[in-house]
Amino acid sequence: MTVFQQRLQQLQAGLQRAEAFAARHPRALTASVVGALSCFAVTAFGIAPLAPDAAALPKRTLIESVAMPDIESQLDELAAHSIGLSRAEATRTSDTPDSLLKRAGAFDPAAAAFLRTDPLARRIFQGRAGKMVHLTADASGTVHQIIARFPADKAEQQGTHFTRLTITRNGGRFTARTETAPLQAQVALGSGTIRSSLFAATDEANIPDAIASQMADMFSGDIDFHRELRKGDRFSIVYETLTADGEPITWDGGVGRLIAGEFTNNGRTYSAVWFKDTVTGKGSFYGFDGQSKRRAFLASPMEFSRITSGFAMRFHPIMQTWRQHNGVDYGAPTGTAVRSVGDGVVEMAGWQNGFGNVVQVRHAGDRTTVYAHLSRIDVKKGQRIEQGQRVGAVGMTGWATGPHLHFEFRVGGRHMDPRTIARASEAVTLPGYAKSQFLQTVASVKTQLAVAQTMDGVTAAE
Repeated sequence: MTVFQQRLQQLQAGLQRAEAFAARHPRALTASVVGALSCFAVTAFGIAPLAPDAAALPKRTLIESVAMPDIESQLDELAAHSIGLSRAEATRTSDTPDSLLKRAGAFDPAAAAFLRTDPLARRIFQGRAGKMVHLTADASGTVHQIIARFPADKAEQQGTHFTRLTITRNGGRFTARTETAPLQAQVALGSGTIRSSLFAATDEANIPDAIASQMADMFSGDIDFHRELRKGDRFSIVYETLTADGEPITWDGGVGRLIAGEFTNNGRTYSAVWFKDTVTGKGSFYGFDGQSKRRAFLASPMEFSRITSGFAMRFHPIMQTWRQHNGVDYGAPTGTAVRSVGDGVVEMAGWQNGFGNVVQVRHAGDRTTVYAHLSRIDVKKGQRIEQGQRVGAVGMTGWATGPHLHFEFRVGGRHMDPRTIARASEAVTLPGYAKSQFLQTVASVKTQLAVAQTMDGVTAAE
């Protein structure tokens, strides 16, 4: 018997043992091993006929001892190896413990029962959908661990932290615990072209609405996005996305701050960057020339809204008479965040006749702003607040026929048109000591914006 025949017989014997093993252990991985051995055997048969004619070659006998791998021991070791399941899912509004586990590929009645009865575990299905759930199980579908991530419980930590719920199996029992951890920021790039509206262009480029609103704020002093936007205008931006344990956030608020942007409107290009003063801790948008984009007062107390009644004579919907409207009404859904348009001190926070829930803030220069009909109040009398800080939420308390914000601006007690005041307010200047650091920041974002310009309609994370 030749060496080749001996080797072939050994391979065939190993193949028979492998097939018997596969019958005992019907797993995908085992099948793959058997398939590989089968292919090897077929290859041996296929290669042999390709050898030159044996009669034309000099005859020479070689005897060599070939060490064969111990296939059976390898298959036994393979059988002992535990094949696990790891799956990530986002919760849905209609989810139940059973449907979530089934979608993740796990079939574990004990785990489903724990998710239904444990107070901490039930939080996965409470509140808004979109919670991030990571499940690990063995090959039979028995759950070993579930980790769920969702917004932090405390209002002051939302946007900066997240809650991590960990469910662990210990033998036949499950335990659950929660902890708070900080969100991590990741830089993303985006670019787009205006075809109909700003938000349509950012949607096409998969840029979050919150970032689109910040871009509108960034360039609001340069471009009137309601009247001056042109088809073909282009923009490129650098912004932050937030991750929890390295996973992109799927719930609302999964973005951070707009870092830098360039906007070409009607042939003219505007550039700006977010810069934070390390001494004062305050940040603002600045042009690349160091000129601040920020003024002492924001143009609007809300990031996204529509004006339903301006600073003018109007027919009062409740009094049914014509009278001067001493403020501006912004229509928005109940619960929409209301922000202070400038730095100041809360002078009043509470209920006031027809205004319902109202906040009044005193600013420098004997100027006062009023935010009325709020559904909730998030500040206290005497509290010092900063521009852009949340003071409450849109509602319809007091004399209101629908959810909206009534906003007033008073100078020396006299009512003024808030939009006129915002446009005429003084600009915030960049301190001299910060200019060197500012120039370094500009140089860095210019490189990122140059990359973003090449990816029209696409977003990418660095």
